Amino acid sequence: MERVVVSTNNAPAAIGPYSQAIKAGDFVFLSGQIPILPATGEVVQGDIKIQTRQVLENIKHILDAAGSALDKVVKTTVFMKDLNDYVAMNDVYKEFFPNKPPARAVVQVAKLPKDTHVEIEAIALVAEKRKV
Repeated sequence: MERVVVSTNNAPAAIGPYSQAIKAGDFVFLSGQIPILPATGEVVQGDIKIQTRQVLENIKHILDAAGSALDKVVKTTVFMKDLNDYVAMNDVYKEFFPNKPPARAVVQVAKLPKDTHVEIEAIALVAEKRKV
């Protein structure tokens, strides 16, 4: 099985020794995304809703670069600084996954990169072959 690195300028560059995503077979494995603006490399300031929205926008762009889409996501893991923000995070999350949402785990962690409120990783199916 071939292992292909996925990279796009429409999402933040990796801030360590990892890839934005890896495509392997029929799956795309996305590294955890934090709320960084791709154009500036800066963390989006704001509450959990603002940061969750940016994370999911970044995920959407990486999926697109991999030949996938949000409706192909089969599993996410959400890492949160404070589970008291769970309902607010969910309000935004369900906007991106309105129908048949993926399997998911949500965990509270002591700290996230760049002291953000949220990080989300995802696994998705590769969409059917696109005709060019």
